Amino acid sequence: MAIVSNTVNYLHNDIALEAFFAYDTAITGRRPAVLINHAWAGRDVFVNEKAELLAGLGYVGFAVDMYGKGVLGATPEENGRLMQPFIDDRALLLERLLAAVSAVKLLPWVDDSKIAAIGYCFGGLCVLDLARAGVDVKGVVSFHGLLTAPKHNANKSITAKVLALHGHDDPMVPVEQVVAFEQEMTEAGADWQVLNFGRTMHAFTNPQANNPDFGTVYQPDTDRRSWLAMQNFLTELFF
Repeated sequence: MAIVSNTVNYLHNDIALEAFFAYDTAITGRRPAVLINHAWAGRDVFVNEKAELLAGLGYVGFAVDMYGKGVLGATPEENGRLMQPFIDDRALLLERLLAAVSAVKLLPWVDDSKIAAIGYCFGGLCVLDLARAGVDVKGVVSFHGLLTAPKHNANKSITAKVLALHGHDDPMVPVEQVVAFEQEMTEAGADWQVLNFGRTMHAFTNPQANNPDFGTVYQPDTDRRSWLAMQNFLTELFF
């Protein structure tokens, strides 16, 4: 195994974006790609490392950039300002995501008929919107993601398989939102799963999360279990 990583530039409108990707040179031929959508701070070391881990599993890992080359928030206030325009304009969010899907398909190691996407927090909402829009991806995985549908969601038939990995004690995604999401997925005819982890709050995959008053706490058991669930899901999609 020899994991190689690099960055690639791509555009959405006039915004220069920079993704991080990784692949295993020991694998010959084209292989499935997994997009990794970042949390509200921007494309950081956390999602870059996930790309490398996915490369070790036999995929091309592609860490998406939603905000612009080099743009990272440093405080919760900055993170919120970066994320909010996409929360307010889900059509803009989808256009930015589609630019990433187009970019990953151009990589020479990628089988462009085999694309999946995972996402964390804000990134979870992003990948769910890919599925909602009928984008040609095989499946999506949301880790402690925001589950609210776009206000003007057309309730299209969802063909991508959907896995939502959720902490039961997440104050940002209450039980009512989970139930509404399940109903939405059912009405759209999706092949969906929600894994609801007890004793688990928001940001459970992030070792730096340690703010119970804000609702963000790392949970190592749930982090491990959710990653295994994702691996099984991707195996079902592609192998």
